[in-house]
Amino acid sequence: MPKVYLVNTNKTHNAQNENEMLNEKKVAAYYSPWKYFIDEIEAGDIIYLYSNSRGIIARGIATGIVEMCDIANSINEEHYMNLERFELLKSPLSSTKITEIAQSITDEKYTIKWNQTMIHIPYFIGLKVWQYITKNCF
Repeated sequence: MPKVYLVNTNKTHNAQNENEMLNEKKVAAYYSPWKYFIDEIEAGDIIYLYSNSRGIIARGIATGIVEMCDIANSINEEHYMNLERFELLKSPLSSTKITEIAQSITDEKYTIKWNQTMIHIPYFIGLKVWQYITKNCF
């Protein structure tokens, strides 16, 4: 069964990173230890790109092929993966709404810890988020 990840676009540290992810239809992380999180993503996994203060701004399906590139003079400090079925949302899905969706199929105590580079969420919740986005965010 595929896994589901919310991946932060790193806008707070470098706005160019978010723009590159959106323009190049990829998910990426930078520098150790965060860059290695991308290596855990497998083909078919659902990826949501999450922008701080906005929410989910794009989604796609992982190819499973990790690529690397240099940042300035630092070798292989960006790990990234191209995304298939990549879509930009017209209306971002806020962290509050994501939590509401999760709680609607679990319980009111279910929480997501948002201050992480990559967040794994259960597949059944990720699927419900996908369905909500399809109906409400395009």
